[in-house]
Amino acid sequence: MGCCYSSENEDSDQDREERKLLLDPSSPPTKALNGAEPNYHSLPSARTDEQALLSSILAKTASNIIDVSAADSQGMEQHEYMDRARQYSTRLAVLSSSLTHWKKLPPLPSLTSQPHQVLASEPIPFSDLQQVRHPSTGHSGCPVTVQFYFGL
Repeated sequence: MGCCYSSENEDSDQDREERKLLLDPSSPPTKALNGAEPNYHSLPSARTDEQALLSSILAKTASNIIDVSAADSQGMEQHEYMDRARQYSTRLAVLSSSLTHWKKLPPLPSLTSQPHQVLASEPIPFSDLQQVRHPSTGHSGCPVTVQFYFGL
């Protein structure tokens, strides 16, 4: 028995039924013998169903699209711009006055008065960083003992 075709002459009922359906002459041809397109006038219901489906798709698409170029762009006068700017300014002033708790927060501490000099300086050597991260080992690799005395 092969993958695509069986060399044995075994015909099951299912195979016979498939061949019968494939070779059924009563089914409408999809292409004419000379290679021309099929005649769609003989299938009016299928064509109207397709047209109805396409029309519904087109209607849904048209209802979901917003045509920005066709929007009515009304020009505003100079005084209308000024009125809107004044309204926005008053609303902003009202909102900013209601947010007074933000103004009461203390500013962040300043560690230096010239941060640009700190940022422009040479970076800290890696050995110094290691010594700060791990204070139990000294610079020479010897353990360092730290003792705290609490006197009264």
